[in-house]
Amino acid sequence: METKTILVDKDVNKEETYSQAVEMLKNGEIVAFPTETVYGLGAVATDTEAVDKIFKAKGRPADNPLIVHVDSKETALKYVSNVTQKAEKCMDAFWPGALTLILKAKPDLFADNVTAGLETVGIRVPSHPVALNLLRQLKMPLAAPSANTSGKPSPTLAEHVYHDMNGKIPLVLDGGATAIGIESTVLDMTCEPPCILRPGNVTKEQLEEVIGVVRLSTDIQGNAPKSPGMKYMHYAPEAPVYLIEEDVRLIEMAIDHVHNEGKKVAVLSHHEFPSADFDFPLSAATLYGSLRKCDMIDVNIILAAVSADKQKDVAILNRLEKAADHKWFS
Repeated sequence: METKTILVDKDVNKEETYSQAVEMLKNGEIVAFPTETVYGLGAVATDTEAVDKIFKAKGRPADNPLIVHVDSKETALKYVSNVTQKAEKCMDAFWPGALTLILKAKPDLFADNVTAGLETVGIRVPSHPVALNLLRQLKMPLAAPSANTSGKPSPTLAEHVYHDMNGKIPLVLDGGATAIGIESTVLDMTCEPPCILRPGNVTKEQLEEVIGVVRLSTDIQGNAPKSPGMKYMHYAPEAPVYLIEEDVRLIEMAIDHVHNEGKKVAVLSHHEFPSADFDFPLSAATLYGSLRKCDMIDVNIILAAVSADKQKDVAILNRLEKAADHKWFS
């Protein structure tokens, strides 16, 4: 299969730019497109065979549910039920935007492989103009996980998508670099108090300003995941990632230790480390790009510097813990 890329960032209001993507999606194909978080790999969420192509292209486990993207709150309400006042407040405050709400799905609307057989669905309205334009022209819901090989760093550039999906999908809409760089916050509205299943750009504090007490999930072992990013190792480059406390002296000692073993080390940090073989910036916007750069260099170990304060940079820590499979350097 030939994978074509169309540049759309300067043509977000031209309908003809999207006609090819819309036609492919309506015909059961999958198309990659930018959102404000990361690039998504979209298929019509009511088409079981189309959604199955997402799982095959990504190599994604079948029990990992997909987030559904729609063009508005009004459209979302057509597909979900038991919508609480708190859920509507979240929609009004954060949509369009990087918040996914877990709600009870109306029966027999979504393909079973979208919800992984659960009665709930994760749904959101993206704020990226390309994503919104595509959804408005398609007039159908799109199931869209990140457009990368399952378990690898998510794509924040069209070239990341092309690297992972070349020959597996027909089309990538190139809308430039994503603004946020990490996936949406996922908030389960089917429990009380509502529970954050995956932290993201919309923080616990911001949510609590709108709806009051919100819980942060930490224990999902053995349970069927309601949200992507909960059960499996994610975001990992080829070289092993180890977490390390963001202490300059400690990191310099770790670099020396790795060098004494005759190995090369890359450091991801807010600070620069010239003594490392490679050092890359660490922020929400640069995280996945930095992890992907580590696959393009000769490196044996990746050290990811994280704050000792676990309440700081919660979303980044969540991604790095999964990339490192919770391993700490010692």
